[in-house]
Amino acid sequence: MSDVPERWTKANVYPDMWADPDDDPRDNDGPSPEGELATLQDYLRNYRLTLRMKCEGLTPGQLALRSVPPSTMSLLGLIRHLAEVERDWRDWVTPGEPTPRLYEAGDFDGAAGDQALVDSAFADLAREQAATDALLAEWPDLGARAGKDDIAIRELWVHRIEEYARHCGHADLLRECVDGRTGQ
Repeated sequence: MSDVPERWTKANVYPDMWADPDDDPRDNDGPSPEGELATLQDYLRNYRLTLRMKCEGLTPGQLALRSVPPSTMSLLGLIRHLAEVERDWRDWVTPGEPTPRLYEAGDFDGAAGDQALVDSAFADLAREQAATDALLAEWPDLGARAGKDDIAIRELWVHRIEEYARHCGHADLLRECVDGRTGQ
């Protein structure tokens, strides 16, 4: 017996993929977005969907399962972390004091296999994403600069995409450790 789960996929057409193309909410049959802002928004939307897909169908305990020690990373910790950084990104462009942290115990350290914590983390992430999206909608000029560090709005968009992309890679490995599911 081994504690390592057997690799599996939900896909039938392409068994090395997470989902068959017809079932993948990230794929659309239409043309690619027009313009730089629409392209950035589309990439961010797809990475957000990817992260949610990597968490689908897992119990609170599985979502809180830690990766290889000494790391404290878990899928639930990633959700909490991304809620925290969405909040932090708003601080980059708004005046005043930084927004208080969401999680006093830390993004990863406080991620426990409790349904109330899971529900709260996903609600926090959705709320923080919506708030950051709303704030950035006020800045349609990607070359505009804002905040005390005079950051380009384009840089903030690209950094958000990079953050989600990196953590979706972590989520791939975490999910495979939990139940063997692999794929794109």
